[in-house]
Amino acid sequence: MRKLLKTLPILLLFMVASSCTSVRVVSDYDKNTNFDNYKTFAFFKTGIDKAKISDLDKRRILRAIESEMLAKGFTKSENPDLLVSIFTKSRENINVYNNGFGPYGYGWGWSPYYWNGYNSVRSNTEGSLYIDLIDANKKELVWQGKGSGYLSSSNNIEKKEARINEFVAKIMTKYPPGAEQ
Repeated sequence: MRKLLKTLPILLLFMVASSCTSVRVVSDYDKNTNFDNYKTFAFFKTGIDKAKISDLDKRRILRAIESEMLAKGFTKSENPDLLVSIFTKSRENINVYNNGFGPYGYGWGWSPYYWNGYNSVRSNTEGSLYIDLIDANKKELVWQGKGSGYLSSSNNIEKKEARINEFVAKIMTKYPPGAEQ
């Protein structure tokens, strides 16, 4: 029992930390599409230009997508079967923590040392990356993957790039439909 009580806080901390770093992924697709017919791709500049993120981050995302598409056996082409587009959304989450209990800030018993408790405010940004695959001939969306998770607020470019690569890699595990690993 004592062992459990000692390891429980560590496990709890690990679960909280890992839940903040994970990327939640969903995908949707046209069930009437034969995805085996697609062998080449190109980026859909018109759609990518509308993404409301910095050009540096766009290039990072596009490099990551290109790498994943090439790894899946696609070839980049001037006359593609698929057009790849992206868009992003972000939301700022603000959390206010107050450990003062009751209307006067007192804990379980009266104590002048805990007057009004302790307040802290934390914010983080949750972002979503959408990757759209469009049939180049029909100009119709055939597959969409979405990854959501917390964004890195670090100024460390390697961490930022690693987070972008993680988002893209996890989203692309859903393509082609039925090939999830």
